[in-house]
Amino acid sequence: MTDERDPERSGRERPRTAADRRGQRARRSQQQRDEATGRTAGKGQATPSRSSSATATKASPPARLLRFLREVVAELRKVIWPTRPQMVTYTIAVLVFVSFMVALVFALDSLFAEGVSLLFGN
Repeated sequence: MTDERDPERSGRERPRTAADRRGQRARRSQQQRDEATGRTAGKGQATPSRSSSATATKASPPARLLRFLREVVAELRKVIWPTRPQMVTYTIAVLVFVSFMVALVFALDSLFAEGVSLLFGN
């Protein structure tokens, strides 16, 4: 690990990625807001209640069903569907694994059945 230090940050390591820099900026801006308001970060605020707003605006069952279906379609659009060659590869892998497991369970079952028959003398 290289020891990259930022001279203006009193010896702390520099962020390596853009996400690290964004996270540091967000933390700094939140700290500045907290200092300006005189509030301790993350304390002094109640968790918002869901029950008051959720029960006041209940939609009818058909409206809820339509919303659910719209959300299902939206989620399915986010899915990265496999290509045909990927599906063939996955299917073959699953069939090979399942056949191996069937053979293993059959072999163990036969072995245990033979052992029980020898033990109890049928």
